[in-house]
Amino acid sequence: MTIVTVRYFAAAAEAAGRDEERLELSAPATLGSLGALLVERHGQAMAKVLASGSFLVDGTVRRDADHPVAAQVDILPPFAGG
Repeated sequence: MTIVTVRYFAAAAEAAGRDEERLELSAPATLGSLGALLVERHGQAMAKVLASGSFLVDGTVRRDADHPVAAQVDILPPFAGG
């Protein structure tokens, strides 16, 4: 089992109803398994965020479902820019 602290920002925090939580993942603990757990816990609003957002792992933006989680993963919604 892997314990991961998940931090949420903007629309991700709104979808989760919180800014942060600690979760336990079974091996192999990947971003794909984390994403599936987040959708299971937080529903379609989180699924929408994850479909267009990204994960921040060890300071690097990741979108590969097979990438392993770290002790802390940030959920970043898509950002508008220009």
